[in-house]
Amino acid sequence: MTRAFFIAAIVFMFILSFHCAADAGPAKTGAVSKQQTCVSCHSEFSSILPTTHPRVAGKDIKTCTPCHVPDPQNKAKPRPYSAKLHLSHMQPGNELDCLACHTWKPGKAFGVKGAKKPSGVLSRENMDQTKKIFASWAASKYLDAHHGKKNVTCSGCHEKLPEPGDSVENDRCLICHGDMEKLARKTEPKNFPDRNPHKSHLGTINCTVCHKAHEASKTYCLECHKNFEMKIPFGGNSTGTKAAAGKKAQ
Repeated sequence: MTRAFFIAAIVFMFILSFHCAADAGPAKTGAVSKQQTCVSCHSEFSSILPTTHPRVAGKDIKTCTPCHVPDPQNKAKPRPYSAKLHLSHMQPGNELDCLACHTWKPGKAFGVKGAKKPSGVLSRENMDQTKKIFASWAASKYLDAHHGKKNVTCSGCHEKLPEPGDSVENDRCLICHGDMEKLARKTEPKNFPDRNPHKSHLGTINCTVCHKAHEASKTYCLECHKNFEMKIPFGGNSTGTKAAAGKKAQ
């Protein structure tokens, strides 16, 4: 009787432990990425660094941050180090988990490993959105990927960690692209000088009305001027509806 009870108790505890493990659900994502280091993929660094670069003996991003210090001011300018590092690890099929190089406490702090101060705050929702935006910046057909090829990262346009609904002020664009008068001279049409998108009869309008970063850009003028033909880089529609209909009729 005692022996049978003892065996039954063992079987019961085994079944109970099995159900507890099943109810625990999947392991938390990011647990593996926190342990990732550069040497997980790169056995040595001489082949991926410039020949004049000092010898690197460390095994993760903390080796880089003493020299490549993250800029908390987020100035509008190209950043070759940050851009190339992100681009090489964000290509489709070769995406590296953010937590391999970054620290993150949801809703509290987001930064770079080895940096003295965090870059800002990211909630779980904003982290998911940031990952999608970075994937677009690395490989899309839009304006964001064009900036990526020019070594312009998020901080080149945004003054802080971007959040859903954020926009970009004109002064950020003009730091790199020159003043509006310069742009107007550059984009003045030969046949119709008055159809200049950078010298609008509406006065100064936001650059982002036409130039979209993470989606196709569009020519705002065509909302009213249906017969105009105006091209915009990284956009889908460059012809007003009436002009397009005329072309089809021909």
